[in-house]
Amino acid sequence: MTAFLGAVSESLGDESRFIHLGLTSSDVIDTALSLQLVAAAELLNEDIKELISALAEKAMKYKFTPMVGRTHGIHAEPISFGLKLALWIDEMNRNRQRLSEARKTIAVGKISGAVGTYATLSPELEEKACARLGLAPAPVSSQILQRDRHAQFVTTLAIIASSLEKFATEIRGLQRTETREAEEPFEAGQTGSSAMPHKRNPELCERICGLSRLVRGYALTSMENIALWHERDISHSSTERVVLPDSCLLLDYSLDLFTSVIRGLQVYPKRMEKNLQLNKGLIFSQRVMLALIDKGLSRQDAYELVQRNAMKSWRGNKDFLKLLQADDKVTGILSPTELNGLFDYQYYLRYIDDIFRRVGLTETQWQGQVGPAKPGGLAPRAI
Repeated sequence: MTAFLGAVSESLGDESRFIHLGLTSSDVIDTALSLQLVAAAELLNEDIKELISALAEKAMKYKFTPMVGRTHGIHAEPISFGLKLALWIDEMNRNRQRLSEARKTIAVGKISGAVGTYATLSPELEEKACARLGLAPAPVSSQILQRDRHAQFVTTLAIIASSLEKFATEIRGLQRTETREAEEPFEAGQTGSSAMPHKRNPELCERICGLSRLVRGYALTSMENIALWHERDISHSSTERVVLPDSCLLLDYSLDLFTSVIRGLQVYPKRMEKNLQLNKGLIFSQRVMLALIDKGLSRQDAYELVQRNAMKSWRGNKDFLKLLQADDKVTGILSPTELNGLFDYQYYLRYIDDIFRRVGLTETQWQGQVGPAKPGGLAPRAI
């Protein structure tokens, strides 16, 4: 700041005595930094809106496309691919709200002098200057704006980056050769491996995951910057020159990259259907158990009865329904029609419309970008 003032003063002559009159460097630098971060937040908000739009288009298209849900990496119960994407949309909406709150927290200026006492100027001057800049004056400051504000901003970026890593990790999992239910775009002429020409690696999603770790590291540094000596020391300054611009740039890049991944995402409903069949009907175990309970069996007895057959299916790779049909204890409680009716994939999708409405995804809003209006695709499991 001193060098800048010297350069400006050379061209102003006597009027230079009014430049920076009564200010400390941070009155200028911290207030300007707030303007930069506010502008960055607005750009990032637009990035998030673009990603939400891309996710919504895909969510509506695959709203009723059945796939297996997985917990602990193991087949659980059916979901739809659109539901998976709707979950991401809801999370990104929360991230937009977080970013808005962080923007508000950082949208402040300070022109309060060397230690925040207004010894050489007045609060009124600060209020007028901040108003012209579109900032609120910090209610109280020391030589600087307090760094909890900046930490909230960077940790918000880290949370958003972590969400992107979560989504990208899921795509990486779905792209595994053994799964191959979805994969990131792969352009003609692109190479996946210098040694193995057949490779189609999820390198875009892997890149997003790696960059997310870097942004989280910057968040830790921003929190370390909160604790400064007395009214200010300069230990935060050197790191902020790196972590503030870099975290904004990295998140901007990652959001743009992941939006392109979603827009070009390759989805394979037939493979989802095939993977649904791998478990030989085991994903209907809870429905069978609840049906037995509804017939008067205790929960413990129903659980043991279903699990016994489920483990036979698991170990012997046998059809779960056929094992149940051969179990006298089961057929003595559930009729063949009742038992067969439990093995219906569409049963698990009957509230998808309700969930989408909660997220704000409606057919009217996304008309022209949607898939089937009613559940379709996979029929009830063949008996």
